[in-house]
Amino acid sequence: MNTQKLIHKLNAYERLMRLDKPIGILLLLWPTLWALLIAGQGKPDWIVVLIFVTGTVLMRSAGCVLNDIADSRFDRFVARTQDRPLATQEVSKKEAYLLAGVLAVTAFALVCMLNTFTIQLSVLALLLAASYPYTKRFLAVPQAYLGIAFGFGIPMAFAALMNYLPPICWVLLAANIFWAIAYDTEYAMIDRDDDVKLGLRSSAITFGRFDVLAVMLCYGLALLLLAIGGKWLLMGGAYFIGLAIAACTAIYHYSLIRSRQKTKCFQAFLGNNWFGFAIFAGLSAEYALRYFKMA
Repeated sequence: MNTQKLIHKLNAYERLMRLDKPIGILLLLWPTLWALLIAGQGKPDWIVVLIFVTGTVLMRSAGCVLNDIADSRFDRFVARTQDRPLATQEVSKKEAYLLAGVLAVTAFALVCMLNTFTIQLSVLALLLAASYPYTKRFLAVPQAYLGIAFGFGIPMAFAALMNYLPPICWVLLAANIFWAIAYDTEYAMIDRDDDVKLGLRSSAITFGRFDVLAVMLCYGLALLLLAIGGKWLLMGGAYFIGLAIAACTAIYHYSLIRSRQKTKCFQAFLGNNWFGFAIFAGLSAEYALRYFKMA
């Protein structure tokens, strides 16, 4: 294989793993970082944090490869996905399976540096990631399943730092499920017409003309659960300012998606990075202020 062909193949692998589109990594990473901050009381072990950040990149990449394998017979008929490497046959299914396996094994090797409970949960996390693409065939709102899969770093973070799953873990996971329904419905609104033709299911199809209302209700429920969790943890003003900024982000998304224009729906989807960051920043500021007062 000459240099030009090698570069083309590596570029195809990069696109297959969506490393050129890091928004998915961030949407996985923010809730994981929320949980690490809370479980570590503002001072999580940085080795554990590094393991989770690296593992998130690896597992999101593996999930994208598995998703494209599952959707390979549909992607060439959808405008947004027809240029994906499996759809264009730049990468074979055999290569894709091998790549997914290498990514998953590498991620598991990292998890093996943590405790037994976290290792056990990582097996369930892999099953969730591998099975999610198929839920679009039969679940009315597969985005709820995505919320569990994308939020499974939450229980794993608590398991790694506390070796058990406190009630706040489930509050955060529930909040993440509603957040995922909100942002992935924005994304699904782009593909609604193609999904209907192909017989696939999505929240955008299920919610129908109430899609915008459903998105905003899910944002509201996510923020309500995060506020309840903050009260439970005796969080102060910095945390709730973070939630307020996240709420403003959600309101801005309403101004984008109410017209249902595809480019604006995609812009709203991408903006969820700032929603997750605002909550992370609020948590970080809250713990920083606590330790500053103790100093």
